[in-house]
This record gives sequence, C-alpha cells and structure tokens, in this order.
Amino acid sequence: MVYNWSIIEHHCLLCDERCEGQPLCSPCEADLPWLDGRCTVCAVPLPSRGLVCGECLKRPPSYDHVEVPWRFAFPVDALITRFKHQARWPYGRLLGERLAHHLEHAFAEGLPRPDLLLPVPLARRRLRQRGFNQAQMLADWLSRPLGIATDARALERVLDTPAQQQLDAATRRRNLRQAFAIATGADVKGRHLALVDDVLTTGATAEALARLLKRAGAERVDVYCLARTPKPGE
Repeated sequence: MVYNWSIIEHHCLLCDERCEGQPLCSPCEADLPWLDGRCTVCAVPLPSRGLVCGECLKRPPSYDHVEVPWRFAFPVDALITRFKHQARWPYGRLLGERLAHHLEHAFAEGLPRPDLLLPVPLARRRLRQRGFNQAQMLADWLSRPLGIATDARALERVLDTPAQQQLDAATRRRNLRQAFAIATGADVKGRHLALVDDVLTTGATAEALARLLKRAGAERVDVYCLARTPKPGE
C-alpha cells in the first residue's frame, strides 16, 4: 500500500496550525531562538559574530569549537525537556534533524567534518532510570544524514556524579573529575572527534571529555548540541 501524503493533514507541533508535509510551520520555525552572535569557541551568546568571549581568552577550553543552532529558550527548551524527561522522542528527532541541517550548512561554510561522533555517556543508574541516553539518540539521528559514523561505546561514565543542572561551573568541574574514561580498544589517536549532547550549559562535561580525548591523542574535539545557555544573569 502506498502512503498518500496528499490526503493526510499535517499540523505544526508547536501551534497546531496546518502545514504541508513538515513538522513545523514556517512562522514557528522562523520564531525559534536561533543563536546568532556567539563566541567562536564555546558558542556562549554574544552581541555580535566573530568574537571570542573573555572566559575562552583567559582559559582556552580543551575542545576546539562548539556548533549549536539555538539558545536554550522557549520553545526549544520545552521541546528538549519533553524529549529528555518525558520520552517524547518525536520532539528529539525533530530537533536532531534540524541540527543535522544546521551542521551540513556549517560544513559547507568551512567547518571541518569530523571522523566520528561520540555521544556523551550516561551513568548506568541514570540510564536505567531514564531508559535511554538522549545524546546517543541524537548522535544516531545525525549519523545517517551527515554520513559520519557514531561510536556509543568509546566513552564511559565510570562515576555516577550528582545531577548537574543546579550546580555552578566550579562545582560541576569538581563533580566531573575522574568521572569519564575511554573504553579499552577505542581508537581516538590522531582523529577529529565530535561530542554530541543536548544542551551546553557551563561546558564542564564537554571540557572533561575533551581533555580526556586530547590526552589520549585526539587531534581535534568539537561539540555539537541542540542549545546553548547564556552565562548566569544574562
């Protein structure tokens, strides 16, 4: 049986208005909190493009570049929350597909294409509670359209640290010391790797993983995520 798209009504996931064969209508997609001005290293929101934030100038991170399409603001924040904490996978897939389009454009503009996608790992207890790793699902949704392999086993979370959401940057860094390891046999030496996660907040997790990978011989480590939060108070 052939599925006939012409006889099915499609409605925008955000406003519920009818739209032609797309999960979002054009006005809703245009109104997403697209991240324009940003730090060229960590992608923290800035007033204009082409700048490096003071934190990255003072203390350059171990990762080389963060690529992200949106600020962590409505409605992207609500969609990520529903995907991550309510297992509303269609919202995650929608955002993952949009991230893939964003990355293809970035590659066309000169962003180096990585050799491998590495999802940020979850601790075993949290994985059992949630039932899935949202970073691994995002990496899988990116892998096929981008033509880049993903390896969900290369990185391991060996310490189950407290939840990071309500912690400041210094506490997050302390939490993550010795929290991760590279799996035996993982091939990272001399490679360009891209970490995949849902949201970049303080960057502590990305920093810990990038430092670990660089010490193991990785040539370059980028970070791909759905949304970037501003600095506290901004």
